[in-house]
Amino acid sequence: MLDNLKKYKIILGSNSPRRKTLLAGLDIDFEVKTIADIDESYPDSLPFEEVPLFIAGKKAEAFRSSLQSNELLITADTVVVTDTEIVGKPKDKADAVRILNCLSGRDHRVITGVHLVAKDKTSCFSVISTVSFARLEPEEINYYLEKYSPYDKAGSYGIQEWIGYIGVESINGSFYNVMGLPVQRLYKELQRF
Repeated sequence: MLDNLKKYKIILGSNSPRRKTLLAGLDIDFEVKTIADIDESYPDSLPFEEVPLFIAGKKAEAFRSSLQSNELLITADTVVVTDTEIVGKPKDKADAVRILNCLSGRDHRVITGVHLVAKDKTSCFSVISTVSFARLEPEEINYYLEKYSPYDKAGSYGIQEWIGYIGVESINGSFYNVMGLPVQRLYKELQRF
């Protein structure tokens, strides 16, 4: 599969263990490279839907000067969006409690932006999934935070963990997008690259 990629050495520009697992599920060989302290800021005027693609682009740009002619770089960024705000990774436990209370009993969108970059070619896309959460009790939120420590996750939760089992009522869109990488769409884009 993906014979068109044989001319490339695939690089995942991410330290996310979930993205590593999801990309590995496509049965392609890849190497992980990271650059510390990439600026993930974005203009306040940028529409929420465009933020993850903008940040994934900044990540790709950080690698561009070191990219070899036979390399294909994949970068991604995922955000959780409510009606009024972009919800990032929690600063601490109190912030995680606030975020999960905000998501409790409501729908939110999970948006992942992806950039594919080679020396002579670039492709980018984003995918939106809508997640409906049941009302979460304070003891459920505390249990989840104590046992799973989701402080490295946008929205303070991992859908593949306990909170997803008990809290997610429905998903409209890709489950894997909510985990951090829309692998079905990525596969289709890689076929065309």
